[in-house]
Amino acid sequence: MRWLDRLRTLYVLRRCPISHQVWEQVSDKCTAFNGLSAVERAHLRELTTLFLHRKTLVGAHELAVSEPMAVTIAAQACLLVLKLGLDDFDGWNDVIIYPGAFKVARNSVDEVGLVSLQSRSLSGESWLRGPVILSWDDVARDLASPHAGHSVVVHEFAHKLDMCNGRANGMPPLHSDMVRADWTQAFADAFEHLQQSIAHHHRSAINDYAATDPAEFFAVVSELFFTAPQILRAEYPPVYDQLVLFYRQDPYARTRR
Repeated sequence: MRWLDRLRTLYVLRRCPISHQVWEQVSDKCTAFNGLSAVERAHLRELTTLFLHRKTLVGAHELAVSEPMAVTIAAQACLLVLKLGLDDFDGWNDVIIYPGAFKVARNSVDEVGLVSLQSRSLSGESWLRGPVILSWDDVARDLASPHAGHSVVVHEFAHKLDMCNGRANGMPPLHSDMVRADWTQAFADAFEHLQQSIAHHHRSAINDYAATDPAEFFAVVSELFFTAPQILRAEYPPVYDQLVLFYRQDPYARTRR
């Protein structure tokens, strides 16, 4: 059936291409694409086209999702799987885009077991076998005023890769040439170090939110990996090396070209 899949792929790429104008408009704004070779950019454009064909991007609260908006989100998502392929995003369909931060209400249990309903505003969320939810204001802000190590799109789609093993726990399915013990050691040491740094009020280049749990740590360091690789490489070299193996990319080397 692979030949049939190839035919379908060629059909989509020929019949539903992203216009050159829109692609240049979007790709020029995303600093995470800096250093990509011409071949890599062409492949990223193909993956983005196929992503938009496979997934449904829908606006919430009457938000009209334009082609540049859809391409902006899809291209950043596809950067994560540039060397992996879109199959790692299988098992779910929708990307829901809110105009701005959205509120969620969930039950919270305190130390004595008291349950209370808490509401908070989010810029993004990923559901297991469900949609990715994003705030367009935050997506646009990340591009207009880039902050080192911050990308809500990368963060939420890193969660999706993490969930490929059935739950978000900071341990995505590793490639056959990777050593599970090496990954576990690198991430456990860095996670503990970050928690200790926060406890002792030491400043860190890593967002404190990464210390929430291993799943958030993986998502936050993935943000750094693609948007500020020099920071992650300097702060936690073993974690950076493991992500190079996992994503099969080396953004730091790209930025040095």
